[in-house]
Amino acid sequence: MTDLKPRRVMVERFHLTDRGRSGIEMVLLYVLSIGGAILLSGALVAVTGNSWSAVFGALMDGAFLAPGRWGDTLVVAAPMLLVALGMVIGVKAGFFNIGQEGQLLMGAMAMGWVGTRWGGPGPVLLMLGLLLGLVAGGAWSGIAAVMRFRRGVPEVISTLLLVFIALQVGGFAVTTDWLLRDLDANRPSRAVASAALPENIRLPVIRIFGNEFNIGFLIAFVMALVVAFLLVRTVWGFRLRVLGHNPNVAQKTGVAATRMGSAALFLSGGLAGLAGAVMLAGGASGFRVTTGFSQNIGWQGLLVALLARSRPLVAIPMAILFAALRTGSGFLAATGVDRKIVDVVQALLVLALLIPPAIQFIRQRRKALAQAAEEA
Repeated sequence: MTDLKPRRVMVERFHLTDRGRSGIEMVLLYVLSIGGAILLSGALVAVTGNSWSAVFGALMDGAFLAPGRWGDTLVVAAPMLLVALGMVIGVKAGFFNIGQEGQLLMGAMAMGWVGTRWGGPGPVLLMLGLLLGLVAGGAWSGIAAVMRFRRGVPEVISTLLLVFIALQVGGFAVTTDWLLRDLDANRPSRAVASAALPENIRLPVIRIFGNEFNIGFLIAFVMALVVAFLLVRTVWGFRLRVLGHNPNVAQKTGVAATRMGSAALFLSGGLAGLAGAVMLAGGASGFRVTTGFSQNIGWQGLLVALLARSRPLVAIPMAILFAALRTGSGFLAATGVDRKIVDVVQALLVLALLIPPAIQFIRQRRKALAQAAEEA
C-alpha cells in the first residue's frame, strides 16, 4: 500500500503536466492563427493601395478610442450576445437552431406592439415588452420543436425556413393598421415602418466617461452569467448536456428528450426574441420596426456562439469583438477603403479561431484510433 501512493502522485503529476502542455499549445495555436489572420488582412489592404496601419487605426477609433465609440460597441454587442447564448443552450442539448434572424424579428414586433398599442406606465410596458419579446421568439422556434418531435423534421431546416416566413409576417405587420403600421398622418406613407416607441418605453441609458449605452448590455451580461450557472451548476443543465452528448444514455437515465429538447429550442429562440426586443427598445432603426430590422445580428450571433465553442462566458468577449468590427467599419470611409474589407477581416478571424479546435479534434481522433488499434 505504501508503494502505491508515490506512484499515484507521479501519475497525477504526469496528467497535470500533460494537461498544462496541451493548454500552452492551444494558446500558441490561437496566437499564431490570429496573428496570421491579421497579417493576411494587412496584406489585402496593402494590395488595394492603402495603409494597413491607417485602416487598423480607423477600426480602433471607430470601435473604442474615439469619443463615445465604445458605448456604441456595447450597444451592438448586447443583442449578439443574447443570440449567442440562445444558440449555446440549443447546441448543449444537441439541437441546432439557425433561425435567429426570424426569431429576433418576432421579438422586436412583440416589443413594438406592446409599446405602440398598449397603454399604461412606461416601465411596466417596457418590462412586459421585453418578456413578450422573449415569449414571441420562443414560440416561433417552438414551431420547429413541434415539427421536430411530431414529424421528425430536422430543426436546421425548419428554423431556417421560418426566417423567410417571419420576414413576410414582419412586412405584413408594418403595413397593417391594427398591427404595427404607423398611423401618424404626417409621416410619409412610403416609409414602411411601425410607430416609434414612446420615450418612456425605452431602455434607460448609462452615461460614463463620455460614453452612452443602454442597459441592454447589462441584461445580456447577466443572462450570460445565468446561462453559465444553469448549464454547469444545476440538475436541469446536467440533463440538458447529457441529452446533447448521448440521447440513448439520456433516455436510459430518465431524461425526457421531447420535453428537454422542446425547452432548449424554446429558450434558444426566446433569447433571440429578447435580443430583438432589446434592440428596438435600445434605439435600433430609430425605435421603429422595419422589414430589415434585424440587420444580420442573428447571423453574427451564430458566429459568436460558434467561436466561443458554446461557452456562455467566452461569448462575452467574442460578442464585443464582432461588435467592434461592426462599429469600427464606420470610420473606414476616411481611409478610402471599402467597408466590405471588414467582412473579409471578419471571415479571416473566424477561420483563424476555428483552426486550433480543428487541430485539437484531429489529434484526439488520431489518439483514440491508435488506442483502439492497440487494444484490438
